[in-house]
Amino acid sequence: MIYHWHQPQWRQITAHWQNQPNAWLFSGKEHTGKTAFARHLAQALLCETPAAGHEPCGSCPSCHLFQQNSHPDFYQLTPEIPEEEGSGRKLLQIKIDAVRSVIESIQLTSVRGGRRVVLIHPAESMNLQAANGLLKVLEEPPADVEFLLVSHQRDKLLPTIKSRCRQLVLPAPSPAEALAYLKEREIDDAESLLAFHAGAPLFEAAPEQDEYRDSLLQLLSQPRLLAILDYAADFDRQKWPLALFLDWLHKWLADVGLAHQQLAPLYYPSYAAASAQVAKKTNPATLLGLIDTLNRLSPYGRHTLNVRMQVEYLLTEYLGFWQNKEHAG
Repeated sequence: MIYHWHQPQWRQITAHWQNQPNAWLFSGKEHTGKTAFARHLAQALLCETPAAGHEPCGSCPSCHLFQQNSHPDFYQLTPEIPEEEGSGRKLLQIKIDAVRSVIESIQLTSVRGGRRVVLIHPAESMNLQAANGLLKVLEEPPADVEFLLVSHQRDKLLPTIKSRCRQLVLPAPSPAEALAYLKEREIDDAESLLAFHAGAPLFEAAPEQDEYRDSLLQLLSQPRLLAILDYAADFDRQKWPLALFLDWLHKWLADVGLAHQQLAPLYYPSYAAASAQVAKKTNPATLLGLIDTLNRLSPYGRHTLNVRMQVEYLLTEYLGFWQNKEHAG
């Protein structure tokens, strides 16, 4: 399916259907429907009896196979979480072995006698070896093979890969469209969740994380040392990656920074009064130092660090910031 806010881009592609490139790169904000768009295009390319406007018919053998995730000429590369690493505390990558396996398969004849399609998402999760392996096949692509790359962070892709793709930015929905989408699905607290997810409505529901995030916001509003130690231990027991905590704290500090300038919060509107109170008693320069500390830790957000220790450290630094103490950063 294609979300209605991407219909103009779909019409743009279908208007030049016979001029398909060997590789597309679809980029834009995460959780806004880019992968769904790419899958719709993949099904349309594989469909044996396409409908008007190059829409997949939904009823031919290829469409049935695609809908059952068993089409023999459709290949998908995406990071997989090993069973023993279900906690998410491992940096997820698409590795060279997976790329090589697909490349070997597409060198063979199409099973159903038509196109073969390779979907890679998110493309920036390829490690350097995998990216270089893909680059080689993009330089000399086999006949009747189309690559569809989806990226949330296009700048992280190799320039040489981007240069071999036809690029199309898929925009996020407007705030009104995004909110209407959530309300149609009767999502509780839609406004707050949409703000936290920066206007991207296709986030996965995570009520347990929402609960822990709300507890963190209450703690950040009135931090206490013993409560900080308890929270760090509780967070660590969930086996969530440090990246999750960094995201929550980063967004809170962004709202405090906006409050320093008498601007409304972006991410936690229901805590507007609390972030404004923190802004009144804190130093903007010290805030920047704390944000810099988070930025330095961000590259390690999914590595197997001692998460409890890092959360304790960051919240203790925040306590000093809240008490208006000066820090070296």
